[in-house]
Amino acid sequence: MKEKLKQFMIGRYGVDQLGLAIFTTTFIVAILGLFTRSIILTVLTIALLVLFYYRSLSKNLYKRQQENFKFIRFYTPIQKQLNIYKKRFKERKTYKYFKCNHCHQTLRVPRGKGKICITCPKCKQELHKRS
Repeated sequence: MKEKLKQFMIGRYGVDQLGLAIFTTTFIVAILGLFTRSIILTVLTIALLVLFYYRSLSKNLYKRQQENFKFIRFYTPIQKQLNIYKKRFKERKTYKYFKCNHCHQTLRVPRGKGKICITCPKCKQELHKRS
């Protein structure tokens, strides 16, 4: 059985980042469909599953790679911004963030130091803020 599956998958594209995103979206829509009992969400779940399997079992490798490349170009800036927000949320009790009025550089200072003078390392502008 294992050999037959390996033989079947030879030359097929498999799962990539876009495939994982489609599968995750399918899972979320399916869970929402269970709670709302909406026929539209059920149909959307089935359509997303068909798309996932179509991409995974496709033999047109070049086209699937191009689709994945476009997805990565779209998703990478969003992922970077989410990581920045996640880091800031994690450090919210120990650090405070400010933006330089002159060059818009983000500055991180320790919390609880009272009124402090912050010097921007990029443009050397001084800010008087309360941490």
